[in-house]
Amino acid sequence: MKTFIKVTEIWIPDKDRTQLEFGSGLYGDLNDFKADRIQQKFAYNEGLPGKAWAEGHPIVLTQFEHSYFRSILAAKEAGLTCGIALPIFSGDFLMAVVVFLCGDDEEHAGAIEVWSPSLDSQNTLSVMAGYYGTLHHFADISKKLQLSKGQGLAGLAWDSKLPVLIENIGSADNFIRAKDAQVAGITVGLSLPIYNDAEAPYIMAFLSAKATPLAKRIQIWTPNPEGNQLICQQGYSKTDNDLAKIFETLPIDKGVGALGRVWLTGVPVITGNHDQNYDPGLDNLSKMLAIPVIDQGHLKAIVSFLF
Repeated sequence: MKTFIKVTEIWIPDKDRTQLEFGSGLYGDLNDFKADRIQQKFAYNEGLPGKAWAEGHPIVLTQFEHSYFRSILAAKEAGLTCGIALPIFSGDFLMAVVVFLCGDDEEHAGAIEVWSPSLDSQNTLSVMAGYYGTLHHFADISKKLQLSKGQGLAGLAWDSKLPVLIENIGSADNFIRAKDAQVAGITVGLSLPIYNDAEAPYIMAFLSAKATPLAKRIQIWTPNPEGNQLICQQGYSKTDNDLAKIFETLPIDKGVGALGRVWLTGVPVITGNHDQNYDPGLDNLSKMLAIPVIDQGHLKAIVSFLF
C-alpha cells in the first residue's frame, strides 16, 4: 500500500538539550537518504527541525531548493520535495520534533495543513501553511477559508483541545469542504491541536486520499477519568485487522509498551517488529508512529499511525 507520507523522523534534544539529534525514523526503501540523515544534528533555528523548535509551532516547507533544508541533494535523489515539522512542547521546553517528508507525483494525493488564528480575527482560524501535493484546486479553496471554533475539522479540534478523526469526510455534515473533498478523492481527515501557547493555538490537519492513505490504521488514545490508563477512543483502518481491533479494546498502563512510554515521557516514538516496545497485538502492522498531544504540560491524547 502506498502512503502519502514517504518519510517520518523524530528528532530529540541531546543530553545537553542544546541540539537536536536523530531519534528514530521510517524511510521505506530510501536507504541512501536515511544514511545521510541519521548522522546529522540541528542547533536551535537550524534546518527544518531546528526552525520548528525556534518558531514554536508547526511549519511547512513546500520546496527544498534554495531553502534552509539541510539535505537538499539527498532529498532530490530520493524524490522528496516537501517537509512538515511538528514540534512537541511541554510548557516552554521542547520534547521532540516530528518531521514528515512527502514527494510530488500523480500517484500521491492528500494534504497536510497548519491552521492558526486569522490575521484579522483571533476568533477564526485560517490556513497558515499547507502542502497539497497535486490537489491544486482544493488548495485554492482551503486557503480562502476562515473557520470558527467548533466549525470544520480544524475548528472541532480547536474547540475540544483533542484530536478529531472524521471518516468518509466527503459526506460529513461538519466538514465545510465535503463536496470539494469528494472531487479531490479525500476520504479521511485527522486534526491535532498544538497548544504550545494557550492563547495562540495551532491545528495540524491531515487529509488522506483513499489510494494513498496516511497510514494503514489511525488510533486516538486518551487517559481514562481516573488518569491511570489509556483507552482507545477511535480507530480507523482502510482494511480490517482483527488483532488490531482486539488491541484497541485493551487499556494501557503508563510506561507499558510504546504508547505507555509516550505517556510516561511526553516524547513521540517510532516502533517496529524488532523494537522492545513493539505491541504484538498489532500483528502485521509492523511499524507505528505515536504522537502525544500536550496542553499546558498535561497529556490530552496520543495519536498513533500504524504502517
